[in-house]
Amino acid sequence: MAEHSTPEHWGIRPVLFHVGGFGVPAYSFFVLLGLAVGVAVYFYEAKKGKKLTEQGFFIFIGSLAGGALGAKLMELAINYKLVLAAAAPDLLLSGRTIVGGLIGGAAGAALTKRALGLTERRGNFFAPAIAAGLAIGRLGCFFQGCCYGAPTTLPSGVNFGDNIPRHPAQLYESAFMLLMFVYLEKVKNRPNLAPGRLFDELMLSYFTFRFFIEFIRVEKAAFWGLTVFQLSSLAVIIYLNRGLILNRARKQKAYA
Repeated sequence: MAEHSTPEHWGIRPVLFHVGGFGVPAYSFFVLLGLAVGVAVYFYEAKKGKKLTEQGFFIFIGSLAGGALGAKLMELAINYKLVLAAAAPDLLLSGRTIVGGLIGGAAGAALTKRALGLTERRGNFFAPAIAAGLAIGRLGCFFQGCCYGAPTTLPSGVNFGDNIPRHPAQLYESAFMLLMFVYLEKVKNRPNLAPGRLFDELMLSYFTFRFFIEFIRVEKAAFWGLTVFQLSSLAVIIYLNRGLILNRARKQKAYA
């Protein structure tokens, strides 16, 4: 990923502030703040929906563990050459991907539900929490200078350390997730809202957004001129639309 090939003096404010002579990294601060806010939003939504149960807590832990594991494994998989060559030892402690985190979190929740014998979908409580957490967490990427965008002549261009105005892709994503949070909060009480519908909307919206924003991010192409994140986004989009695709196929077969 982009953050492993950056100059020494890079980022807007990598060290956010100091406490007793100890520098607090901006990335860690905003990631932890986003996590805390996301957790608070989830428990608020679950309590309000009267789903704050022991089973719900286990699902939350499962999704959290799956998200952390998925975020790290995808990062290591993308940079496997650096890992094998021990060229970037910091990869073992730092570096995560939102794409891997979302996929891993969904998988963790699904596996936990299967272990508990549950079939009810509870994604409507997770969706606003995820949106809020990511909106805040991406600010850490901006201040750290990772996940930056390609050069641009637009007024929004930001110099991350090489004196080249670049797209602040991190802020674009943060703003998008903030808008998603506002949208989810607005529609969460609509009549006849299907269980898990908000989570599906969030995932579909984010991965569609992520597919297109990759065109202005600095990432290496993997296959067919697309990045790993774009290919992963396409896979998720297809998976989420599998029901619609199958239904259309059945209708076409019926009318054939």
